[in-house]
Amino acid sequence: MPETAAAEPFRSSIMQIEPQWIDYNGHLNMAYYNVMFDRAIDQMWLQLGIGPGYMKERGGSTFTAECHVRHLREIHLGDPVQVSVWLLEADDKRLHTFQELRHATEGWLSATSENMSLHIDMGSRKVAAFPPDIRQRIAAVVGAHGAVPRPEGIGRNVAMPSKR
Repeated sequence: MPETAAAEPFRSSIMQIEPQWIDYNGHLNMAYYNVMFDRAIDQMWLQLGIGPGYMKERGGSTFTAECHVRHLREIHLGDPVQVSVWLLEADDKRLHTFQELRHATEGWLSATSENMSLHIDMGSRKVAAFPPDIRQRIAAVVGAHGAVPRPEGIGRNVAMPSKR
């Protein structure tokens, strides 16, 4: 990803639902939403320069510290899907992302995932600061993504309304 980033969310490749991912309810099992969100993040991380090669060459990686998924509409076998990723905020050690999983041809929203990822020094397996060059790339993307409207659903939590 260049030092200047497009003022639009990152879009993953189009993904297909695999038959073994369909559960006894006849729809995509909840675990596989996370697989698709993770694949999209992996694609974006490659563009940021923090994919598998970064771990091998520079000893850094990211771990997900927190994840909140909302399931909004069922996905079925044969539905092509695509994930959009916004890099909302970042600091020296953390990345805050929001993702939307949409039907790739019809455009409707199926699920969202909001995540906090931590940069890890794989030698010590402890949270560590990003190298300056990576931090600069991340800052460019945060700035570009901040220039577009934020999607609905950011900052949600799980709670039941009080019955008072």
